[in-house]
Amino acid sequence: MDIFLALLRDFGLTFVPLFVAMDSLSTVPIVLAITQGMTDRARSTVIRHALLTALLLGLAFIIIGKGVFLFMGITVNDFLVAGGLILFLLGAKELVVGKMFEAQASDGENVMGIVPLGTPLVVGPAVLTTLLILNDQYHIAMVTFSFVVNLLLSWLFFAQANRLVRILGKGGVLALSKIFALLLAAIAVAMIHRGVIAMING
Repeated sequence: MDIFLALLRDFGLTFVPLFVAMDSLSTVPIVLAITQGMTDRARSTVIRHALLTALLLGLAFIIIGKGVFLFMGITVNDFLVAGGLILFLLGAKELVVGKMFEAQASDGENVMGIVPLGTPLVVGPAVLTTLLILNDQYHIAMVTFSFVVNLLLSWLFFAQANRLVRILGKGGVLALSKIFALLLAAIAVAMIHRGVIAMING
């Protein structure tokens, strides 16, 4: 019983920080914005590619992340700035051009599943930093389990995107896409700001 309670405690202490860092619920509207105009099947494909990318990146970081960052001289702040620039460019393109991606081709769908959905939206600097910290405090198996459970929850949340499209209609999704493109750009600026300030203070 004591072992079970200890495992349950460790799961809670690793699951909650990752859930907050991943913030999948707030990413659902951005999924709608990025995949506007797609069929349900195409949107599901993008989501599947995004979560697979997030899974592989997260697992790789759990195993060798700290070593790679040290070897290449990359800091989390560098990752914040780079991820922020990508998100800002995508948000700006949506606001100016009206579409983040030309998603008619299957290659385009594959790309947007990897960037920006897989990374840095699902697994970005906040999640990678959290994984790095948790890895120093808890067993790697528990950290990995909590990470995978969070990704499964993300899949459940993102799967509702198709239902939201049917409820809102084309006009509603288009309006939301503009609002959340602006939000995405703001998130990007905040990421860049945090990265730059940390670099200056560091």
